[in-house]
Amino acid sequence: MPDEKTRQGGANLLMKLERFELKTRLPATAAQAFAWHERAGALERLMPPWERAELVERSGEGLKTGARVTLRTKLGLLSLDWVAEHRDYEPGRLFRDVALSGPFAQWDHRHMFSDTEDGGCELTDRVEYALPGGLPGRLVAGGYVRRKLAAMFAYRHAVTRADLRFARDHAGAKPLRVLVSGASGLVGRALVPFLTTQGHEVLRLVRRPVRTPEEVFWDPERGLLDLSAAGRIDAVVHLAGAGIADGRWTQARKRVIRESRVGGTLLLARKLAALAEPPRVVIGGSAIGFYGEGGDAWLDESAPGGTGFLAEVTGAWEAAWSALQTYGTRLVYLRTGVVLSPAGGALAKMLPLFRAGLGGAVGSGGQWWSWIGIDDLAGAIGHALITERVRGPMNAVSPVPVRSAEFAQALGRVLHRPACLPAPAWALRLALGEMADEAMLASQRVRPGLLEDSGYRFRHENVDAALHEMLGCAP
Repeated sequence: MPDEKTRQGGANLLMKLERFELKTRLPATAAQAFAWHERAGALERLMPPWERAELVERSGEGLKTGARVTLRTKLGLLSLDWVAEHRDYEPGRLFRDVALSGPFAQWDHRHMFSDTEDGGCELTDRVEYALPGGLPGRLVAGGYVRRKLAAMFAYRHAVTRADLRFARDHAGAKPLRVLVSGASGLVGRALVPFLTTQGHEVLRLVRRPVRTPEEVFWDPERGLLDLSAAGRIDAVVHLAGAGIADGRWTQARKRVIRESRVGGTLLLARKLAALAEPPRVVIGGSAIGFYGEGGDAWLDESAPGGTGFLAEVTGAWEAAWSALQTYGTRLVYLRTGVVLSPAGGALAKMLPLFRAGLGGAVGSGGQWWSWIGIDDLAGAIGHALITERVRGPMNAVSPVPVRSAEFAQALGRVLHRPACLPAPAWALRLALGEMADEAMLASQRVRPGLLEDSGYRFRHENVDAALHEMLGCAP
């Protein structure tokens, strides 16, 4: 039987191999960077948020030779499975992925790590690939594939570098066993792999029958939650709640929004308080809607609550944790701004219009939007979990808010599209009713005072840079 090199040599005569390579200096040793790649969640962390891909199956042991990974990607209405096998496992130095099936005629990806004199390391990703269809395939798709690879690996290296910097900034922090609700939502999908690659263990609250030992069933509508078999719980991140912008705010919808937050929190707080050892820290989801309309004034965590439905709901949501206040649990109220990710939320809803050149400012364009990139939100939560001085309200927003018109222009620049068709306030009110004024037209110029004072280092303070990275668009 011919060996692998002989088979590859024969294949190379029939197709042209292309090469892509990217090198990056990382703030960690080669052994530390390699170990990060071996932890649960690393592959999910490295998946660009603009790609429609999901991890379907794993087999074997981690990155070791013979282990396999199956990814499912979507191209329009079509789904395509990509099966890769790990080879040449050398801890601290090298591992390799070879595609057994998928969109490429050939794919051989080497991940190489080497220490540098400054105490860090250099990561080299080298891919040799061949497109299907020979010369016609290269002519039709060659340039597109090269651009896609450049964007994908630039994102992967940026995430790796920032996550390892976070680990260095928080060196010595004790790994936690963290219970997470809303793990399947937009924020949870980013947070869980971030936590596991930082060395924490994650338990997920789920509403369906459990499938793994890392899942705990609950049904907040029926008041069902049994934590007796969950084992030790060091920390909790509670993100679950009905989507604020998922529908017009009828009275029935407002009841759903309120009860999904307040009722679920009351149940969780009561069950946690009943444990022999309640968690040391709880991070409860909230929102900057707590402040109401703020105009041009800067709002930090000391600002009073505002008026309106969102202010009332977030205030009640935070107050629902009172059952834990007598147990010494450190409570953090996570007041998030507009969360930016092409995988969901406000940005995902805007993208089709802006990509078509039909986007623009919301309302007058003069109202302040306080935003945060999805990776910074995961980082802020991770920081709050292990930083003792973080307690009470915590504004999870970038230090540099922008006006609605500025955001529209930034998104247009990143997408290389005009952004001059505003959405008039009257049209938004007609379509959305009360929600338009509170969720889209309100001005909230929010400062992340507690995050900055406690030493959190933002990945992106500038909205252009954040959009470029998360959308994979070249500057």
